[in-house]
Amino acid sequence: MSDNLNILQSSAINLLKELIETPSFSKEEDQTAGIICRFLGERGVVHYRSGNNVWAKNKFYDINKPTILLNSHHDTVKPNKGYTLDPFSPIEKEGKLFGLGSNDAGGALVSLIATFLYFYDKADLKYNLVLAATAEEEISGTNGIELLLQDEMFTDAKDSSAGSPFRGQGREWVAIVGEPTQMQMAVAEKGLLVLDCIAYGKAGHAAREEGENALYKALKDIKWISTYHFPKLSELLGPVKMSVTVIETDNKQHNVVPAQCKFVVDIRVNELYTHEEIIETVKQHIQSEVKPRSTRLRSSSITLGHPLVKAGISLGRTYYGSPTTSDKALMPFPALKMGPGDSARSHTADEYIYVNEINEGIDLYIRLLNQLVQ
Repeated sequence: MSDNLNILQSSAINLLKELIETPSFSKEEDQTAGIICRFLGERGVVHYRSGNNVWAKNKFYDINKPTILLNSHHDTVKPNKGYTLDPFSPIEKEGKLFGLGSNDAGGALVSLIATFLYFYDKADLKYNLVLAATAEEEISGTNGIELLLQDEMFTDAKDSSAGSPFRGQGREWVAIVGEPTQMQMAVAEKGLLVLDCIAYGKAGHAAREEGENALYKALKDIKWISTYHFPKLSELLGPVKMSVTVIETDNKQHNVVPAQCKFVVDIRVNELYTHEEIIETVKQHIQSEVKPRSTRLRSSSITLGHPLVKAGISLGRTYYGSPTTSDKALMPFPALKMGPGDSARSHTADEYIYVNEINEGIDLYIRLLNQLVQ
């Protein structure tokens, strides 16, 4: 295994460098999708493309076996103004590989690709393996993993009679979602709920006692949001967290009392509440009009008794609940978030990942899967 592992690790690093050199902002991932297709094709892997999503099945895929999905994303955020290095130059120094998307989530992506290649042509595996390098994760877009899982190529995993995806004929799916977790196991993840709120008043001249100030009404509601605590606390994910992140009025004139004040609430939801319960509670306590922007990104979890989690524990991996969301939230089956790199480096200036983190990540992914598939 050692020689093959070294080759896989080296090719993964080279692939990551090529991806860093190629801008791939969300919705603009065409070129990196092409690079991944070429990389797989050069190694004899039959692969498919749906939009900017690239996926492949292991060589001896068997429709009657359960499936492990290996997923990570190849889109990035835009570089912030704090960069001192060229974000598109894969600079390697002092054991670090610098570049936009190196840590989030290029390191995890190339590690999962290398892991998939390790198992690709092995016969008699107990599980199928499906690789998915997806788009639009950074914006939770609809043309990423959500689109891919609707692709007709995945219909063999659907039970048309029950209308329930990924449970057809007793087949089961589980995923490893590659994100920077220091190769620890994020077994639960907070959901994301965004509320657009509008406080209504009545316009008037600021110099006279006229109108009803919508901004003041909004501030009363914002105070409630900032001080209210949902009573149910999750052991893994902690409390529901609400944050007002944007506020604006309907005018820019200093001498006009605003008739409308809009604000946005970012809510991170634990697994003990549904989005609908959160929305109803907010509506009962504030005067402003409340409209949910989206309810797609739900809290998700995988049981500690799942074979994938038990395999990780046997390798000395710890488990925790993650406050951040990922494509895990859009999967209608259990998923474990786990990958090389550190979430604290994501979206920071001069982003980097340690080369050794990638090498260790590939090794750990292979040892993790060996406990299930062999």
